[in-house]
Amino acid sequence: MRKQTAGREGLAAFFLRQRGRLSRELAAAIEMTPRDQFLPAQWSDCAWSDRMVPIDCGEAVEGVDLQAAVITALGIEPAHRVLEVGTGTGYTAALMARLSARVTTVDRFKTLCENAKQRFEALQLTGITVRHADGSSGLPSQGPFDRIVVWAAFESLPRAFVDQLATNGVMVAAIGPGDGEQDLTRLSKVGSRFEREDFERVRFQPIARSVAAII
Repeated sequence: MRKQTAGREGLAAFFLRQRGRLSRELAAAIEMTPRDQFLPAQWSDCAWSDRMVPIDCGEAVEGVDLQAAVITALGIEPAHRVLEVGTGTGYTAALMARLSARVTTVDRFKTLCENAKQRFEALQLTGITVRHADGSSGLPSQGPFDRIVVWAAFESLPRAFVDQLATNGVMVAAIGPGDGEQDLTRLSKVGSRFEREDFERVRFQPIARSVAAII
């Protein structure tokens, strides 16, 4: 009982921090999606904090505040097709699936993909396709997508993704050096180019350009 109470208190604290920032639709998606079930058991008490949390395969997931900010920046609508590079635990894909028509989420680690699938099935979430693949250049054969999010950093503008975005599409990714802080950036497609808007400073891992051989 105490754990459930702590979870409710954490969610309430998160909503208090985010007052005025969340759309009604995103707030409802967050309330319906138990974030503690998407984290390792030993970190479940941090589910509603703004800290990064270590997960399997030597990876980590961003704090819930940053995840919410990124989804807000994407501006997802019900008819949208979304591409996510970096499935992680699957939490952000679960949220975006409640906001959009379809989410394709890609990760280079098979373990993360399989665990995310199990979580989606347990919550009876549909509209999500999980791909174990190298997503460093997107999924050119699967586009166009209305929204793209990459949970990793590029050294420069990820121009390979322009053609994978639909007209007026939006991409969110970090841009900057892999060994320091980067700008978290909203890239809006205008014709064959991006219009850039930086909205946060982050420290993401550099984009990995392969599929993990074992895990």
